[in-house]
Amino acid sequence: MKKLDLMIFDFDGTLVATGDDLVNSINHTLKVFHLQEKPKKEIIGYVGDGVRVLMERCLGRENLQFHEEAMKIFSDYYGKHLLDHTILYPHVEDVLKNFADKKKIILTNKRYEFTMMITGGLKIDKYFTEILGIDSTPFSKPDPRVIGHILEKHQSAPENTLMVGDGSNDILVAQKSRILSLGLLNGLGNRDDLLKLKADYYCEDIVELNSLFI
Repeated sequence: MKKLDLMIFDFDGTLVATGDDLVNSINHTLKVFHLQEKPKKEIIGYVGDGVRVLMERCLGRENLQFHEEAMKIFSDYYGKHLLDHTILYPHVEDVLKNFADKKKIILTNKRYEFTMMITGGLKIDKYFTEILGIDSTPFSKPDPRVIGHILEKHQSAPENTLMVGDGSNDILVAQKSRILSLGLLNGLGNRDDLLKLKADYYCEDIVELNSLFI
């Protein structure tokens, strides 16, 4: 078993199943503009680079003039509905409790405000030393500078730091930063894309972390 000093977790698709509330909020926004709603699979395929990019992809190039107004509509609606269907993935709390003595950080391309609302609502904020959203630092995944900031602040060596996530950006930022990477195959990310990136570890279920690391 590998000893770790610092664990960094992605959020959507890794710790929490947020897909339904994101999809409903995007489709609500599209309906306001009398645009056709999109299937869940398509919207989920656009997740991972932050909500501004998600909105651009869902609006399409021909409707980008609505982008700023759409962001306001989405943010207002999602802020009120982000816990309608969002739940923890199975075994997440077991893993967080198992590593209670480790420094744990959430690093997400979700907005900080929404992340805090969900972690507080699901009562998991107490497990984390720090929570970083896409708007918390000048850099976001997969820019390795965001990991550099974390390593310096928390005094952890790359070889003893693990990034856990279900998306390509999670694996890429880990590889660029020379920290350990673990791809979760049961989240929102594309399984084949994750496997092509050759992460250091792969898990079908987050509970497997308990037998891989100390």
